[in-house]
Amino acid sequence: MRNFTSSGRHITLFGEENAGSPLVWLCTFEQEGEAVWNACRNLHAPAFQLAAVSVRDWNGDLSPWKCARTFKNGEDFAGNADSFLRELTRGIIPEVTAQLPEPPLYHAISGYSLAGLFAVWALYRTDVFRRAASASGSFWFPEFLEFAAAQKLAAVPDAVYFSLGDREHKTRNPVMATVQERTQALFAQLQAQGIPTTFEKNPGNHFQEPDLRTAKGIRWMLEI
Repeated sequence: MRNFTSSGRHITLFGEENAGSPLVWLCTFEQEGEAVWNACRNLHAPAFQLAAVSVRDWNGDLSPWKCARTFKNGEDFAGNADSFLRELTRGIIPEVTAQLPEPPLYHAISGYSLAGLFAVWALYRTDVFRRAASASGSFWFPEFLEFAAAQKLAAVPDAVYFSLGDREHKTRNPVMATVQERTQALFAQLQAQGIPTTFEKNPGNHFQEPDLRTAKGIRWMLEI
């Protein structure tokens, strides 16, 4: 394990022994990267390196555009994903990879919840990432499905993974209740373009086994 600081953010790198293998970028809260790394090892994922990037403002950094809060006591979505993606692709990724003994085979991106939405959204905004894994992605986010239908991917990805808990859509919140329908529709859009993709259901609600769900997505996109 190795720690970096770039653009004022904390990055933890796991798997230095796998230099030259794929490098998966995980947008997450601090300290969660190790749990995902360990889950990947328990699942016997192919050799790779994991770079866990701390996200300071979850609703701001990962939301593609401004959106009103979905819960009465929640926070509005500031829509700063473009700024964060520029920071990631132009600053953090070059700075970290320059310090590796070998360049990665390719870059991939993964995330859980809103970070899962960000991972797929990033494919429409940059060609840096060859693969993406979204675990329990927040595809209920207003107008995202319409955005994906109207926009072209920056480059055709090698693989995209989607998953949801089988109870995530069973909520009284009318916006979030659309998550399964919208995730399946987005999956179908990419599948229709001939992109290798899958949609996996896991038992439970949104908060059940996030580390394992994320690891399953990473393993799948590395193996395909």
